[in-house]
Amino acid sequence: MTTRSDLLGSVTEGSRTALLRSEEYEDLFDQAPVIFAALSGPQHLLEAANPAFFDVFGGERRATGVPVGELFPELGRQGVLDRLDAVYRTGAAYRARGGRLVVGTSGAEREGFFDFTYEPRRDGSGRIDGVIVIAVETTTHHHAQLLAAEQRALLEQIARDAALGDILTGMARAIEELAPGLLVSVLLLDPDGKHLRHGTGPSLPDFYNEFIDGIAIGPRVGSCGTAAYLRAPVVASDIAADPRWEGYQETAARAGLAACWSTPIMSGDDQLLGTFAMYHRTPKEPEDKDVALSAAFARITALAIERHRALEAGRAAQEREKAAREDLAFVLEASTAITREPHYFDCLQCMARLTVPALAPLCTVHVVEDGRTRRIATAAAEPATECLLASAGIRDDIDRALARVLSSGRTETGGNCAPALTARPDITGYACVPLTTRGRTFGVLTLLATDRPLDGHVVALAEELARRAASSADNAHQFTDRVRLARDLQAGLLPPELPSIPGAELAASYHPAGEGLDVGGDFYDVFPLPDDRWALMVGDVCGRGAAAATTTGMVRHTARAAARLLNDPADVVTAINEALTEGTTEDTFVSLVYGELRHAGSRLSLDLMRAGHVPPLVRRADGTVEELAHPGLLLGIERDVAGAPCHIELSRGDSLVLVTDGITEARSAEGTFFDEHRLADALRSLPGAAPTAAAVVAAVTAAVTAFAGDSTPDDQAALVLTAT
Repeated sequence: MTTRSDLLGSVTEGSRTALLRSEEYEDLFDQAPVIFAALSGPQHLLEAANPAFFDVFGGERRATGVPVGELFPELGRQGVLDRLDAVYRTGAAYRARGGRLVVGTSGAEREGFFDFTYEPRRDGSGRIDGVIVIAVETTTHHHAQLLAAEQRALLEQIARDAALGDILTGMARAIEELAPGLLVSVLLLDPDGKHLRHGTGPSLPDFYNEFIDGIAIGPRVGSCGTAAYLRAPVVASDIAADPRWEGYQETAARAGLAACWSTPIMSGDDQLLGTFAMYHRTPKEPEDKDVALSAAFARITALAIERHRALEAGRAAQEREKAAREDLAFVLEASTAITREPHYFDCLQCMARLTVPALAPLCTVHVVEDGRTRRIATAAAEPATECLLASAGIRDDIDRALARVLSSGRTETGGNCAPALTARPDITGYACVPLTTRGRTFGVLTLLATDRPLDGHVVALAEELARRAASSADNAHQFTDRVRLARDLQAGLLPPELPSIPGAELAASYHPAGEGLDVGGDFYDVFPLPDDRWALMVGDVCGRGAAAATTTGMVRHTARAAARLLNDPADVVTAINEALTEGTTEDTFVSLVYGELRHAGSRLSLDLMRAGHVPPLVRRADGTVEELAHPGLLLGIERDVAGAPCHIELSRGDSLVLVTDGITEARSAEGTFFDEHRLADALRSLPGAAPTAAAVVAAVTAAVTAFAGDSTPDDQAALVLTAT
C-alpha cells in the first residue's frame, strides 16, 4: 500500500515542532489501515504512532517518548534497530516486501509478514532528525499464497499418482508449517465401514498413532470416531474435560495433546472416507484460519483418497486382465528363451527349468537316442521333491508311461494308467506330454505335482510349450550338425598344424564369420620346397560355402604342385591364376600373398608376390613397422598377371605379418574400419624387442576384438613368421 507523495513529503521534511508534527501524523494516519510510526533522534524515540501500529506491535504497550527498542525489545533481536540505525546514519531509505517478524510479548508471539518503508525525516535545515516507518501487513495474503502453493503441490502429487501415504504425510507437514503449534492426523475408513485406520500423523508420538489405529466409529469415541459417526465436524477444545474423550484422555495427556478438532472426510457422492484432525498442545478453540485450513485440506484429502481408490480398482482390473493373459505370456516368454538356446540338449533343459514351478514342482525330460530312452533333464522346486524320482515304484511307472506316450504320440494324464503315481499321498497328479516334430515323437516332458492337481489348464500349457520346444530342439539339432560339418570342411582347407622351419617361428589364427555355418574363403598355408626352401601364402576367396571351399582347395593344391616345379614365385602365382580362369565357370576371384623363403646366412630371405591382397607388414625388432604395398592384380579376372616379386630380408626378431581383409575391414559400432593403420599401431605397441610369432598373432586378434567386438561379418585369418 502506498500514500500520496505530497503527504509523505509533509511527514518527512520541514521544521515543524514535535507537537505540530504529531497533529499532522494523527490527521494523516490515525484512521488509515497502514501501520505508521514516527521515530526521533538516534535512539529512535517513539514520537507518534497510529492505532494500527499499536494493534500489531504494542498490545498493552502503547507508550510514546520511549526508545522503540526498549518498548519492543523483540524488534531489536530481529535486526529492525540495525536497519533504523542505517537509515538514520546514511539518509538512504529502506524498503522490503514480505519481511517476516515475530511480534508480541513472550507467550503471546505470532508470526507476521509486512511490506516496510523506512524513510529518513529531515528538519528545516535538511539534517536528519528521525525516521518514519510505514508498513502494510501482508500476513493473510502470505498465508493465502502458501496455502495455494501447498494445495497446488498436493494436487500435482495426486495427478502424478503418488502414493497415498506420501500425499497425506506431505499434506500434514504442510499444514503444520502453515499453522505452527498444530499437529495433524488423518484416519482412513476401514473396509469394514466400522473402524478407522491410521493414515498419517507424522508429528504425533508413535504410541499414540498405534493407539488410535483401528478405533471404532461411535458417538463417544474421541473427536475422530465421533466426527465419523455424526458425519459432521467435532471440536474438543479441552480434551481433559470433554466427555466424548472418556477412555482416551489418559493416552492423549501422555502424548501431550490438549485439544482436537476433527472433520469427516466425505467423497463426492457423500460417502465417508475417513477423518481429518488437528491437535493442539494447550486447550484452545479453533481460529477462523484453522477452520479454513481444515475445510480446504479435507477436500484435498478426499480427492487423494478417491483417486487412490480409483487407482486400486484399476490395478485390480489390470491384475484380472493380467491373470487372463498369463498363460499366453508364459508360453511366449518360455518359447523365446528356449529358441535362444543354440544346442539341442540346451533347448530341452531350458524347457525343464521353465516349467518349475510355473506348471509343476517336478519335471523330467526324456529323449530317444540310438533306440534307447534316457533322461536328459530334471528340474525341481526343492531338493526333497527331486528325491521322489529315486523311488523304484515311481521310476518304473514313469518309464511305462513314457513308453506309452512315445508309442502313441498323445499326452497321458492321471487315470488308472500309472496307479503308483496317483496313489501315493505325495503325488497329486502327473502329465506325460510328447515332444513331436515332423511327425516323429522323439521325447517326453513329464510333470509331477505334489501340492495340487494338474488340471486341464496346466496340461494345455505344457502341451503348447512342448510343441514349441520340440520344434526349437529339432532346429538346434540341425544347426549343430551344420556347424560341425562346416568346421570339418574348414579344417580340411587349412593345414592341420604349422610346420617347423629352422631359424623361424610360425603362428596363425583363423576366426570364422558369424555362427560358422558356412565354409569361409580365407585360408593360409605353409609347406616345404626343394633346396631347403619354404612356401607360405595367405589368401581370400570371394564368397562363402561350397563354391568358396572348392576354389580354396583348387588354389592350395595348385600352389603346392606348381611351387615344386617352378622356382619363381611370379610363375607360381601365374599358374594359380590360369587354374582359376580356366577351371571355373563362375565369376570367381582370389586375393593372395604368396612367398618363398630361404636362409641367407643369419637372415631369412623372402620373395613375395601380392595379388590384390592386404599389403603385408614387417615389424622390425626395433618396433618399427614397414608396409609392403607393391602392386598386384586380383587372380581369376584376367589371364595375364603382371608384377614382380618384392624382396625382403628378416633379421632376428623381425616378423612378417600377413592378414586377410576380415581384419582390416572389421568395423566398430560406429562403422569405422580397423584398417592397416590400426593394425600397424597394434604391432608397434608390442612390448619387448623381439616378441614371438604367437605374441604377435595374439596382439593382432586382441586389438581387432577390442575395436570391433567378438562378432565379425567376415572371416579373419592371420599368419606371422618371426626370424629367430
